[in-house]
Amino acid sequence: MTHYHVYGLGNALVDTEFAVTDDFFVQEKIQKGVMTLVDEAAQRVLLERLMQRYGIKKRAGGGSAANTIYAISQFGGSAYYSCKVADDEPGEFYLRELGSNNIHTNLGSGRDHGTTGKCLVMVSPDTERTMLTFLGISEQLDSSTIDAEALRNSDYLYMEGYLVTSPSGRQAVIDARHIAEANGVKTALTLSDPAMVQFFRGGLEAMIGTGVDLLFANATEAMSWAGVNSVDATLPALQKIAKTVVLTLGADGALVVDGMERIRVAPVQVQAVDTNGAGDMFAGAFLYALATGHDYATAGKLASHAAAATVSHFGPRLTPAQHQEIRSAVFG
Repeated sequence: MTHYHVYGLGNALVDTEFAVTDDFFVQEKIQKGVMTLVDEAAQRVLLERLMQRYGIKKRAGGGSAANTIYAISQFGGSAYYSCKVADDEPGEFYLRELGSNNIHTNLGSGRDHGTTGKCLVMVSPDTERTMLTFLGISEQLDSSTIDAEALRNSDYLYMEGYLVTSPSGRQAVIDARHIAEANGVKTALTLSDPAMVQFFRGGLEAMIGTGVDLLFANATEAMSWAGVNSVDATLPALQKIAKTVVLTLGADGALVVDGMERIRVAPVQVQAVDTNGAGDMFAGAFLYALATGHDYATAGKLASHAAAATVSHFGPRLTPAQHQEIRSAVFG
């Protein structure tokens, strides 16, 4: 049986990115800086307006956990991804984007009829990403997508907080966590988005259960979870639900808290143009480093370099060559 460094569970989405101006959010009554779920008709109308006004910057395979798993594979790790795509053109595009990148999946040739999930990613002049997502068939992700044998043979289970919006997806996370805990597989979860914390707190608590080994969150998500207005003040609440907390702080780097030990991760200075996927990349690089025997400081260094490279171009993923350049620069 194949051994996997990380087993991921999340939404499979095709991202379409646009560079927009802030007045667009006001005109369209869109909440900036968060992910909002919409139906297909509403997304189609907005897509037409974005196309007419701005034009597409990039189309790419996406989904938060998928981006993380892709990064792990490109750094040289072994990974498995459970997701759901349909038998349509976006589904074919998604699979081509995933490619033969050392990623095993539950997807076969007999994919269900339906519509593959799509996400409109709007990047504002301050590089913030705002997303409108139609989950499509991904909303039907359930426990049947879990490959229990593959999960049992993994070092880490990585769970995407966005799955909290789907009852079946939320249950799949809970079931996967139970399998992991019963078999000594470490658990990692990302809070994903401030809106998930604000509107789906109870579901996230059910997904977390008695606690995970590793929690990823950005400053806004962490402060919302803890109900405080400073990053340091979030730690007592976060350490109740995770053994190790990784807080990403944008241009200020990151903070890793493992028990009483605090490790500051220095930022890598770049000209940011698009923050979409930066947190996913950080998590992927960090998990890859941990799963291959590196300490938190080294994992943070690799993750910081990788996230910096991600924000300096449009799109949530880097090329295979870029991953190897970063790996060589950090590990030698």
